[in-house]
Amino acid sequence: MEESERIAGTARVLKIVELLEKEYSDVKTALHYTSPLEILVATILSAQCTDKRVNIVTKSLFKKYKTAEDYANADLAELEEDIRSTGFYRNKAKNIKKSGQMLVEKYDSQVPQTMDELIELPGVARKTANIVLSNAYGVIAGIAVDTHVRRLSKRLGLTENRNPNKIEADLMLIVPKSQWKRITNLLIFHGRNVCMARKPKCNKCNLNKICPSAFTFD
Repeated sequence: MEESERIAGTARVLKIVELLEKEYSDVKTALHYTSPLEILVATILSAQCTDKRVNIVTKSLFKKYKTAEDYANADLAELEEDIRSTGFYRNKAKNIKKSGQMLVEKYDSQVPQTMDELIELPGVARKTANIVLSNAYGVIAGIAVDTHVRRLSKRLGLTENRNPNKIEADLMLIVPKSQWKRITNLLIFHGRNVCMARKPKCNKCNLNKICPSAFTFD
């Protein structure tokens, strides 16, 4: 990317953030948690599931499983039932149990605080690691690209890529680091409330004057 393109991209991003701040000034992650372990488990469960459903499930889950040891020693079939309603529960349960085991064996039962260590955990890719790091530890290592960030980044002309890691790399070039966590939350909330996958509400969108995709949907 040419320097002039990067500067222009940053200017657009800052305008997008400014406009979205007017709508979602107090946004933060919708997942409920009280510890690094809880945000890790909640984020794994949130894959292809709504945060609202995850919060319903974790309300009882976090009372039953309080430590990495609890997950490491969990009966897999029982854990599957505990998280069944989040979807893809077999794979999620397997990843959560194996992650618990790795935390116990390798990290003294603590959730690690670096990207490289976190992505070694089963079921944890950069998106999950970014969410855990920023929300649990205040460590900003990248931009969490979930389904909403992926969709809106493309629609807003911030990337031409479809791969989440490449989208993250594109965004990190033009979004000031001080805004990495903020833009994630803003795009997620805007994606849920206005710029939905199907039938986005372009007429109600305060980005419609600067969005190249505005009013192009049937």
